[in-house]
Amino acid sequence: MLIGRNILVIGAGIGGLAAACCLAQRGASVRVLEQAEEIRAFGAGLQLSPNGMATLAGLGLAEEISAISPRANAVYLRDFRKGAAVARVPLSRQTRPYHYVHRADLIEILASRARDLGVEITLGAAVTGVEGRDVILADGQRESADVIIGADGLHSRIRTHLEPRGHPFFTGQVAWRAVIEAQQGDALRDVQVFMGPARHMVIYPLRGGALINIVAVEEYDQWVKDSWSERGDPAQLTGRFGDFCPEARAYIGRVTECYQWGLFRHPVALNWQNGQFVLLGDAAHPTLPFLAQGANMALEDAWILAARLSDTHDLSRALAEYEALRRPRTARIVQAASDNADHYHMRPSLFRVAAHTGLRMVARYAPHLLAQRFEWIYGFDPTKS
Repeated sequence: MLIGRNILVIGAGIGGLAAACCLAQRGASVRVLEQAEEIRAFGAGLQLSPNGMATLAGLGLAEEISAISPRANAVYLRDFRKGAAVARVPLSRQTRPYHYVHRADLIEILASRARDLGVEITLGAAVTGVEGRDVILADGQRESADVIIGADGLHSRIRTHLEPRGHPFFTGQVAWRAVIEAQQGDALRDVQVFMGPARHMVIYPLRGGALINIVAVEEYDQWVKDSWSERGDPAQLTGRFGDFCPEARAYIGRVTECYQWGLFRHPVALNWQNGQFVLLGDAAHPTLPFLAQGANMALEDAWILAARLSDTHDLSRALAEYEALRRPRTARIVQAASDNADHYHMRPSLFRVAAHTGLRMVARYAPHLLAQRFEWIYGFDPTKS
């Protein structure tokens, strides 16, 4: 049971704030430590698939999300040079919506909900290490709780404590991201994926079409820092993708500010918990962005962790059950995301022609098969597990 339990969450990102909301909603006393001086969101757009939306609905936030973000209908897979549609993959269904949302908007909604539920959010509180049952802050202060959740992202201090030997490796891929203002005449309604040799570009609307999110990924043999906050050169971005179709070039040609980061493959943690400390979100299972599931997996984690903790007085048992439930699914999603890059980056060949021809045939005559391909991801509802 969670009533009377003290929970400490490290990190005020999507996963950390969602976990705080889920726990506080069940009666826990929750405090969130965030190293930044203000809650802010690096990055731009993200996709909330039905499995992630289920947690937000359970928190009573579905209508608020729907009010600020377009509902997605489909992903259009396009040839990079001609812009011609290769396939249309349906997304939303009547009772299972799929949304595009600005990361900053989602974090603001979650932070507001957390505070309404009585969660204490402490800013400027950087965790530098773990000693015994305590976390150590940069100012030397020590904090502890019945359960300490490491929702502190890729470079998690809590993961280092639980599993000190995990090492990521550079995938040889670099992602560019940017947000531009929509202009009169822009008719973007759904995700557009332009697939090219060793490169692809994803474009979709945000904030009701007022903004346009751009993510462009290329295979690159030079190491680039594993950081969302590294600034890139817009001229270099347009040069790298200068042979894409006019529609794609028109969007990236309007970019005045962009960021780039190296894509690193981080193994799923082998040890998620020790009876007091537990990992959540990117700290446990960082993923490449090729299935748009990073935020959605963190939202699933948040609900299931809170549910397990609320079902028993035995904290160790609850954390072990959470790990057992989450590890197989998240590992499968992480692997599927890695595999998806190969599908987008096919080089000119007979195999590429055959693959695109096959996609066109399936999209025309059996579109439900494309929608069912990832049903095991989107059809999962953490609130019913």
